Amino acid sequence: MPTYKEELTRAMSWLGQQPDTLFIGQNIIYGGNAMYSTFEGVPSEKKIELPVMENAQLGMSIGMALMGKIVVSIFPRMDFLLCATDMLVNHLDKGLYKGSGKVIIRVGVGSTKPMHPGLQHCGDYTEGLEKILQRVAITRLLHRLNIMPAYLGAYAGNYSSLLVEYGDNYGQ
Repeated sequence: MPTYKEELTRAMSWLGQQPDTLFIGQNIIYGGNAMYSTFEGVPSEKKIELPVMENAQLGMSIGMALMGKIVVSIFPRMDFLLCATDMLVNHLDKGLYKGSGKVIIRVGVGSTKPMHPGLQHCGDYTEGLEKILQRVAITRLLHRLNIMPAYLGAYAGNYSSLLVEYGDNYGQ
């Protein structure tokens, strides 16, 4: 039975095989967090490594989606996705820009095991985002069996998505 992390890797590899996808974010080319190894099956020419600049990252993702790409925008910690709230709430969710692509936001809630990493690494603001966002579909990836169907749905759907993964599940 594959683990949570193996299912994330399978989903990223599948998305990487699709002709219209791009991956953008931190630690997708150069390691530094648990998500890094889940991009092993994604072709290097589809990965764009960025410094920490969350609002600009989501703005770039929206721009690439306007050009017909399906952009997997990676935010290793939900705490820092909050820095991109302007782009998320006032641009992506409002659907102001019409294009043939979309943005799939992959965001992590940091692991608290074996030790607590500090308050800015494990916040889960999904409930608040569910109250604010109207056009961006939110899916909590609570179990490994949810992962592949969620990413298949995000890819095939007619809307942008936010998929929330949980670092505490990586060992399961």
